Amino acid sequence: MTINKGKPLKIFTWHIHGSYLYYLTQSNAEFYLPVKPGGEEGYGGKTDSFPWGSNVHNVPVEKVKEMDFDIILFQSKKSYLQDQHEILSPEQRALPKIYLEHDPPRDVPTDTKHIVDDPQMLLVHVTHYNNLMWDNNRTPSKVIEHGVLVPPHVSYSGELDKGIVVINGIVKRGRRLGLDIFHKVRNEVPIDIIGMGSHEVGGLGEIKNTEVASFISQYRFFFNPIRYTSLGLSVCEAMMVGIPIIGLASTEMPVTIVNDISGYIHTDVDFLIAKMKSLLNDPQKAKLLGDGAKSIALSKFSIERFKLDWLDTFNAVLKNREEIEV
Repeated sequence: MTINKGKPLKIFTWHIHGSYLYYLTQSNAEFYLPVKPGGEEGYGGKTDSFPWGSNVHNVPVEKVKEMDFDIILFQSKKSYLQDQHEILSPEQRALPKIYLEHDPPRDVPTDTKHIVDDPQMLLVHVTHYNNLMWDNNRTPSKVIEHGVLVPPHVSYSGELDKGIVVINGIVKRGRRLGLDIFHKVRNEVPIDIIGMGSHEVGGLGEIKNTEVASFISQYRFFFNPIRYTSLGLSVCEAMMVGIPIIGLASTEMPVTIVNDISGYIHTDVDFLIAKMKSLLNDPQKAKLLGDGAKSIALSKFSIERFKLDWLDTFNAVLKNREEIEV
């Protein structure tokens, strides 16, 4: 195998997390997504939700085995354990492989072994917390922190005396995503919620992905009631807009939000409620915290850094395979 330095790398992956995939495809590479009818997980291809670039290609699932790729990028248990054996050829399955893990371990935070146990693969985590908590087995691992884009014309106004929550499926996902905390806070502080299924809790429903940044910029603060999940892209996007963040001091949030600089985090929900009320009464303080959030986001979640991290990772995986084969 020889690294093709003259052309962009060809990356085969599945459509799992739309927003993350959109940001990933900002990288200087060609991305190929399998497509099949019926809405099966991973096979949606280029949905209408994002302005995909010309480097993103739909591939009918029956044509996948006929194509040449440089790297196979897994993003779900199903794609790794099942799909690759059904839609990839033996030669494609022998290509360099990366598993992108989007989440922390679910059932046992400290003692869950990852499904990948392969010293020839690379396991990429999206937060240092996730990498810390997973048992990565024999698989080398690294962290690529999020990178996000928001429209350049969008800026924080905070004109609405409310907070905003952005969560998909909060009822279905329950306590883990803070359904009970959302209800507790809403009894004391005016907050709205958007996202799939949010109407089930009196929310505003879905907002088009391309319009979310502009929509949430009107709210005084962004509230993240989630107890246990990876660092949500919506938090990063809100910071990039310049919205102060209030949330639970769990998972990656303690190394993302700085109290009284970019917002407030705590494990005491009553403390957070008090801070929300103070920001509702002090728009200038909210703006100051929002400026702090944006400053952190510009350095921590730069899309340019994210793109380079991924391109460096792709090239390193190929170089490693080339050295092994030599």
